[in-house]
Amino acid sequence: MKTTNRREFIQYSTLGILGLLTAGGAVLSPYLKADNLLLRPPGAVNENDFLALCIKCGQCEQVCPYHSIELADITQGLGVGTPFIEPLKRACYLCTALPCVLACPTSALNHLAEKPEDVKMGVAVFKYSNKCIGISTEKVSRKNINKIYEHPHKNNLENKVLEKLENYEDKQCTICADMCPFPNSILAIEMIDDSANNGKRPKINSSCVGCGVCAELCPSSAIVIEPRLSYEDYYVNGKRNNKL
Repeated sequence: MKTTNRREFIQYSTLGILGLLTAGGAVLSPYLKADNLLLRPPGAVNENDFLALCIKCGQCEQVCPYHSIELADITQGLGVGTPFIEPLKRACYLCTALPCVLACPTSALNHLAEKPEDVKMGVAVFKYSNKCIGISTEKVSRKNINKIYEHPHKNNLENKVLEKLENYEDKQCTICADMCPFPNSILAIEMIDDSANNGKRPKINSSCVGCGVCAELCPSSAIVIEPRLSYEDYYVNGKRNNKL
């Protein structure tokens, strides 16, 4: 009799805890979603459909040659297990064949995205102009480059990024524009004269797809990425996300 009572207690206690967790998740999830808008891989459909379609298989993460894709944990809020990119750690390098899209079994990453020009991840924002060393006459230092060595480098493609960066040491910084992987990159970002400071500043152009390479490689973290917004959204219509 005592054993039966104990089992019933455990059973109903467990159900009660699960009920509280479920209810809490239902209440909190809209806020978690709003406060943690993530930069999704190339081809990601709109966020609500993406969360519904993604089966959290991780295949996009496995095939990414730059190790750009991570899987969200509980600290990212809604969508645990879904893929995202943290550009300050490792951006998307817009692989020609977009292997992450090809690997997606559910079209959470739309298979109509077949090349870099089809990608619409977000848009770059030159947010911290006071940090930009390109605007001044300051040269790129070894320290500026070394921070990128802390990112994962496991193959030839990743090592080539470092090799290119090393060419900028002791030179004026134009890294964000020069290293942009978008085909004909001047359509996405370019350096323009900043006569007030005797240097050059980045100008984001209409073909920017928000891959995040400019943000990752910027020596002073002067550029950030607005996920899920287009150039027109941000620069023409003034639309903003809840968090930047």
